[in-house]
Amino acid sequence: MKIRYQWQLFCLALMFFSQIPVAKNLPYSEKRMNSANRYFSLVGIVIGLLVALSFYLFDSLFSIDVAILLTMITSVFITGAFHEDGLADMADGMGGGYSPAKRLTIMKDSRIGTYGAVTLILSLLLKFQLLVELEQFSLLIVAVIFSYSMSRAFAASLIFDTPYVVDDDTSKSKPIASQQSRRDLVILIAVALLPCALFPWYFDDFWTLLISIFVVLCLLRIAYRHWLMRKISGFTGDCLGAAQQISELVIYLVMIHHVSNTGAF
Repeated sequence: MKIRYQWQLFCLALMFFSQIPVAKNLPYSEKRMNSANRYFSLVGIVIGLLVALSFYLFDSLFSIDVAILLTMITSVFITGAFHEDGLADMADGMGGGYSPAKRLTIMKDSRIGTYGAVTLILSLLLKFQLLVELEQFSLLIVAVIFSYSMSRAFAASLIFDTPYVVDDDTSKSKPIASQQSRRDLVILIAVALLPCALFPWYFDDFWTLLISIFVVLCLLRIAYRHWLMRKISGFTGDCLGAAQQISELVIYLVMIHHVSNTGAF
């Protein structure tokens, strides 16, 4: 029964963060949703593996640029643009609102504004360029698998010590986990580190890279959480989606900086 319960929690997380089919009669409750956050990084590994496989296939058929663009499209298709939508909504809210209440109201609006559109376009362009550079170092596959896992752990970790500020029936962020136990946090991070087993195959100085990524993400988390508390006194589902997208880009940047400056790959 315990194994079945954990499997149901994983399927719940998979259903919420991807378009991958799961059982239609999957039990749902607020308690289960909160417990399912421990598997958010595992969902990232699953999606990362599928995206990495898609690149492997596209790369055998097309040029690098086309293969990477098709890979990005595949990623968006698998996730339903869930995190990209959060990034755009948060950008609109933070950019267009002049009070916490107004920012939250704008974030709940399904329409995209100038801030959201510009942020989304620039982030996708940056991601494309970073993936091109990673592939030049033959690091795209390992970078995708690791970043998809770690970025989701980064985002979900904010649940642990940040208040959930949206709590009304009209909010599309309502189903997101709003509480996280210390045990869930430990499992979340431990699972996110599993793809690090690939590092020795790609990086000579892999411990330095791993520590660098960890330090940068910790500093980013402190700054991002402080910014959220100052702007809206907590987090929403959109803020977590934005955190995933931002941290994914940061991981790519750290990897590129590391190999560019040390040649350790």
